[in-house]
Amino acid sequence: MLDRIREIICRFVDIEPESLTEDTNIRSDLGLNSLELINVAVAIEEEFDVEIPDREVANIETLGDAIAVIEKYLDD
Repeated sequence: MLDRIREIICRFVDIEPESLTEDTNIRSDLGLNSLELINVAVAIEEEFDVEIPDREVANIETLGDAIAVIEKYLDD
């Protein structure tokens, strides 16, 4: 799952996928603005065929958080 999220992030940020870890902070480490964060969230939803509520998206800080949220909604 981390590899798939890395691929998505790299569509929006010029960074080597291998440098992204579960501890990478999406906002401060990657410098994504609000629109880019929304686009990343939409891409993740499409990639994993999940619908993540906006309140959950707003609470995602790290790639690890993103994985936890995706896993939570994959089970629904």
